[in-house]
Amino acid sequence: MLLTYWHFSFTVADIERSIDFYTRVLGMELVHTQEQNNEYTRKLVAYPDAHLKVAQLVVGAQHRERSGHLLELIEYVNPRGEPTDTATNRPGAAHLAFQVDDLHAEYNCMKMLGVCFKSELVRIMAGPNEGGWTIYFLDPDNITLEMVQPRAI
Repeated sequence: MLLTYWHFSFTVADIERSIDFYTRVLGMELVHTQEQNNEYTRKLVAYPDAHLKVAQLVVGAQHRERSGHLLELIEYVNPRGEPTDTATNRPGAAHLAFQVDDLHAEYNCMKMLGVCFKSELVRIMAGPNEGGWTIYFLDPDNITLEMVQPRAI
């Protein structure tokens, strides 16, 4: 039986580059960094020589009551992995969505920072979020992220 969420995680190629993106571009707050080069981690990830760099981030003060973070970024120092195809139609692909108050302003700001978007802003035309706005964009490892501006109520 599941109780609630703990955190969400992405594996990244360069932890420092990803920390910069998620904090400077998205405005997330870095809570903690650490290196995991121990037996517990090796057993958990099932690599006998695992050495990881980890960063934990939050959106404002949210999610501190559970794990202390919402997003965990992991760089495998050892064994290094090869980039994977992160296309959203591939089984196993994931994305993380963020809610914003003014998607147009966020889009324009992020565009000036060089963020790669998958489209122009999309008006939600059907379903429970009809009347809102959304867009997919990519982080430095081509991981899909989403911003949503809910409809005005």
